[in-house]
Amino acid sequence: MLRLGKREFGAHEPVIMAIVNRTPDSFYDRGATFADDAALARVERAVAEGAAIVDIGGVKAGPGEEVTAEEEARRTVGFVAEVRRRFPDVIISVDTWRAEVGEAVCEAGADLLNDAWGGVDPGLAEVAARHRVGLVCTHAGRAEPRTRPHRVAYDDVMADVLDVTVGLAERAVALGVPRESVLIDPGHDFNKNTRHSLEATRRLDEMVATGWPVLVSLSNKDFVGETLDRPVKERLIGTLATTAVSAWLGAQVYRVHEVAETRQVLDMVASIAGHRPPATARRGLA
Repeated sequence: MLRLGKREFGAHEPVIMAIVNRTPDSFYDRGATFADDAALARVERAVAEGAAIVDIGGVKAGPGEEVTAEEEARRTVGFVAEVRRRFPDVIISVDTWRAEVGEAVCEAGADLLNDAWGGVDPGLAEVAARHRVGLVCTHAGRAEPRTRPHRVAYDDVMADVLDVTVGLAERAVALGVPRESVLIDPGHDFNKNTRHSLEATRRLDEMVATGWPVLVSLSNKDFVGETLDRPVKERLIGTLATTAVSAWLGAQVYRVHEVAETRQVLDMVASIAGHRPPATARRGLA
């Protein structure tokens, strides 16, 4: 059972997390939701299309202009409070690696802290424990935030993913984060080359076998682009193919830009797996 905010999800219930970037320089939307009105419209549309979680980020993952903790908080805290006011039932996640930002957004109403940089600030898990909110424990290959991989190597990438994410998850629970609110994430592209991310996808069932709910952040990433030799705006098909494979292997939460398309893929896979009935079934019955 996965419990986040006011919601509970069964073991075979796929969950969509919609990306809402509060940055002027995000790699995909180039600041399309930096303004408050545009960001709120994005939340409204994502919820209407089937997202249970919105993931609000104030710093882009890649290198770029320095964003201080104060500026990150300015971009996220007030927005979290407004989303909480307008959408009382949506699960609010905040993508941050900083404990001080985590503290502020939890006070504003966040339900989940998405630690995409793999515990680089150990205090973030302590914040999650203190506020009794969820935590995403990600494998980032021990990289510093906002750095790109350079000649990175693993003896066994999935062994390292499991060691790091399970260790972070167990530490979080020991600190007081509710066990049913902890997720693990293989960290596609984070301190990994394309072959590493492909292998992590191929072996996702090993993460699922740990018993921790698995979150994947696949949407339009570089490993998709390199695999198919496609620019950022032409990676949807590759993303959805990877989503279908991840769903079949048991991942539960999907961090995405395109909510409606992802919903159809997840519903189709769930129906093939026997976890969801067809929306309608008339063929051959009349």
